[in-house]
Amino acid sequence: MAFYQLTKTLKLPVSINEIWDFISAPANLKEITPEHMGFIVTSNTGTEKMYPGMIITYKVSPLFGIKLNWMTEITHVKEYEYFVDEQRIGPYSMWHHQHKIEPIEGGVLMTDIVTYEPPMGPLGALANSLLIKNQLQQIFDFRTIALEKRFGKFI
Repeated sequence: MAFYQLTKTLKLPVSINEIWDFISAPANLKEITPEHMGFIVTSNTGTEKMYPGMIITYKVSPLFGIKLNWMTEITHVKEYEYFVDEQRIGPYSMWHHQHKIEPIEGGVLMTDIVTYEPPMGPLGALANSLLIKNQLQQIFDFRTIALEKRFGKFI
């Protein structure tokens, strides 16, 4: 079994309240996900804020346009500091995603830490080195651009 971790940081010129209101609303996930992934939230989350135990379901096409069902559970929330989503059903053998925010001079520092295990053992490890790792990097690069477009660049 091979586990991998991706850590991304982003500084934004916004208040903790403003970024928390955005990232803690499941309806906003589509805005920060690349369009080619065909990301759709399928659960009825409304404009509700995340809470521990919340289940969110999606349809997503991570590879070759193939639609997959994905279900995550919000397992931990400390308002205005962090939340964690964990995959319950989806393309990975294991997925744990920490979303942290902290105030800094002039804005906030966002840190995403994704720990994951691709499916299919050694084949999944090979797929990670050839494809998955780069795709995750591209998704988070897109998120950086989308969030900077929405909130501005940190100077």
